[in-house]
Amino acid sequence: MTKRGMIVLGLLLAGSATIGLAQSRLVGINAAIRNSVQIKPAGATAFSSARLKQRVSLGDDIQTAASSVLQILLLDKTTFTVGSNARVRIDRFVYDPAKGASAVGASVAKGAFRFMSGKPTRGMPGQSNVNTPIGSIGIRGTIFEGVVGSDAARIAGGEDAVGRVASDPNNATLIVLRGPGGRTQGDEKVGAIDLTIDGKMVGLAQPGMALFVPGPGKAPIGPFMLSDDGLLALHALLRTTPSRRGSNAVNVDGSPIVDLILECEGFSSSSSSSTGGPIASSSSSSGGGCRSGN
Repeated sequence: MTKRGMIVLGLLLAGSATIGLAQSRLVGINAAIRNSVQIKPAGATAFSSARLKQRVSLGDDIQTAASSVLQILLLDKTTFTVGSNARVRIDRFVYDPAKGASAVGASVAKGAFRFMSGKPTRGMPGQSNVNTPIGSIGIRGTIFEGVVGSDAARIAGGEDAVGRVASDPNNATLIVLRGPGGRTQGDEKVGAIDLTIDGKMVGLAQPGMALFVPGPGKAPIGPFMLSDDGLLALHALLRTTPSRRGSNAVNVDGSPIVDLILECEGFSSSSSSSTGGPIASSSSSSGGGCRSGN
């Protein structure tokens, strides 16, 4: 092959790789929306209103307003709920349907969030994590909730274990382990999370146990059992129930509904490449009983 031919072939291969990478960035869909949620795709210059069943890609920036919630259903059926006054991003997603294994990485700059592992995350234990301003949360197949910012300081301030403490209103972080769900660990294992803060690790392995970090560089407080009032206050920031009848929001806790959304959107269990490994692929579909999203 001539030198010119090799250059042309190299350009064609590079173009194919770029197209494949762009197509592989899909990680899930918007399964529930409440009030004001904005999304800015990677490389875009402006946010736009999120839509129900809109596809979510790696690197999309998501922000919510007060009393607003977005729940993302990932291809491995992990659910990531973004609560009030939040700013988050899915940074990493690797899914091998053939092996039933997946790993998720997300960043939470502010606001409330809930992470509910899908079963495949058990196939890659310790490889899923959520990064916050105070450190990283390693996930071992479970459900946990957290909040970053002034709401974290407000909720923690009402706990006897915390009391009056100076907190960073922008970066204070409260994390609580909620335990397994029906589609995650079942009754086999409780699951756990490991928080790495300033190079030190703190584990939460009992449902209801919480940790509060007043801000970057500040010593963590806990673990302690979060009170019922604290749990309710955190839940209020993450409620996905429609605020009015006929709303486009859906009940994401009902697996038949989320399964139907996946089917209608054409998500399959075949594998294609993603960042660092296989990922479930997608194709357009409009099967029976499916309605187009807004």
